[in-house]
This record gives sequence, structure tokens and C-alpha cells, in this order.
Amino acid sequence: MQEFTALDGALLVDKPSGPTSHDVVDAIRRQFGIKKVGHCGTLDPNATGLLVIVLGRGTKLSEKLMSDDKVYEGTIKFGETTNSYDTDGEILETKPVPPLTVEQLNELAATFVGDQMQMPPMVSAIKKDGVPLYKLARKGIEVEREPRLIHIYNFRFTDYRESFGAFKLACTKGTYIRSVAHDLGQKIGCGAHLATLRRSAAGKFDVADAKPLDDLLKLSVAELEKRVIPFLKLLAA
Repeated sequence: MQEFTALDGALLVDKPSGPTSHDVVDAIRRQFGIKKVGHCGTLDPNATGLLVIVLGRGTKLSEKLMSDDKVYEGTIKFGETTNSYDTDGEILETKPVPPLTVEQLNELAATFVGDQMQMPPMVSAIKKDGVPLYKLARKGIEVEREPRLIHIYNFRFTDYRESFGAFKLACTKGTYIRSVAHDLGQKIGCGAHLATLRRSAAGKFDVADAKPLDDLLKLSVAELEKRVIPFLKLLAA
């Protein structure tokens, strides 16, 4: 049996706003000359925070790690509906925002807790007949999507100021936080979209233990090896 190397495992990256999750994978692959690199759960370009990167034989555990629960924090802007359900999209509708308090928002947020069927947004990487939905959305084409079973463990607002609500949310894999923001806006009647998003945890991993992407790319291979969570430790976890 082939022995594991110091680059077989996982790397915790604090993704900045801007690059796609795939861009992060490419940057690490090119910078360190590692043939097999993958990620465990996509973050939208504007989203920041924990991105679990798997290296070498660690890629064999990507499906297992991808199925881990996630924790997010972010802000929702009320009064504007966009086609992507987040700040990247085109504004479709603007409505006045009724008086809102953190307490009122938390009463509504509580209705999202538990099992539910969630409709994925059109601007997503889900494929229809082999074509990603976001490519169809760019052409102005909207197709029927299959709702997916998700579970939200906790959803609470911590602050509300001038149409922006700050929240924390814990959920199962595959949950679109953009859809949660959109659906909440529909419940209130004024519309809403996701303004900012940061992933703070995935499974047993925390963003506090991650290193910013730019800092990681400045490391030598020897320094990078010290940041890698070994394959066998991942397997045990």
C-alpha cells in the first residue's frame, strides 16, 4: 500500500470575496504543483469564510466532508428582490419595508427551522439536462426546478438596522442561504435578498483555524505541509 505524503489531506482556507471556489482550487493547484485538488462545498463568489480544500488522496474523502453540516452568518437586505436572490443579481422589484424589529424577524425565522423542501434559485450550479442553471438564467431562460429536502437547525437575527438584518444560521449541506433570504422577504411582503454571507463552520472545522487564501499562497511547500490536516486524521474525524 502506498504511504501517505504530507500533502494528502485537507487545508482550511478563509476564502475572500471575489473568486469562485473553483478559482481557489486552481490557485492552490498551480502555486504548489499539486495534481489533485478539490473543495468540499461551494461558496458563491461574494461569500467569504471557511472553504475546506482537499489535496492528493484527501480528495477521496471529499464526498464525506461535503455532507457535513454548515454554519453561516451574514446580512439580508429587505425591500429589494433580485433574480439571483443575492446582491450579485439584477434588482427585479423594490418595495417599502415595513417597521421591523429583531424580535419580529426571529419569530419569522423560527418558521424556517426544521425539515423543509427548498426550491433552488435559477442562478445556481445545479444542472438541467447537463447544463448549469446559471447559464440558462443568463439567457433569460427559467426552467422548473425540483425542490430539495434540507434541514435548518437554527436561524436567528442578532441585529436590524435600516433595512439590513444580521443573522446566524446552521443547516444541512445543499441549503441555499440565498433562497432562505428570498423566501423570508416573500413572507414579509417587501422582498429581500442576501447581502453578505460568511461560512464560519463546516462539520468539526471552524474558520478560526483557517488561513486567508493570500497568506496561504505565500507559503513554501514545507510551510504548507504543516497546515495540512493528515488523511488518517480526517478519516478518524
